[in-house]
Amino acid sequence: MAESNFPKRAIQVLSVLLIIGGIALYIGWGIAHGSWNFLEPKYIPIYGLTVVMVLFGALGLLLARLKD
Repeated sequence: MAESNFPKRAIQVLSVLLIIGGIALYIGWGIAHGSWNFLEPKYIPIYGLTVVMVLFGALGLLLARLKD
């Protein structure tokens, strides 16, 4: 019975790790480079990566919840 829940649980864990990693990336980069300005052109790629990580994590959690 526990084996049938494995893929859903793995998706949930990976999704949570993506969200935590995205937030940690945002905070770590902001502290290391002293910039929290989204509009500064040289920092846009790191914030784009953060948004992608958090969105994929949120979508993974949503899909795991809908998967029955």
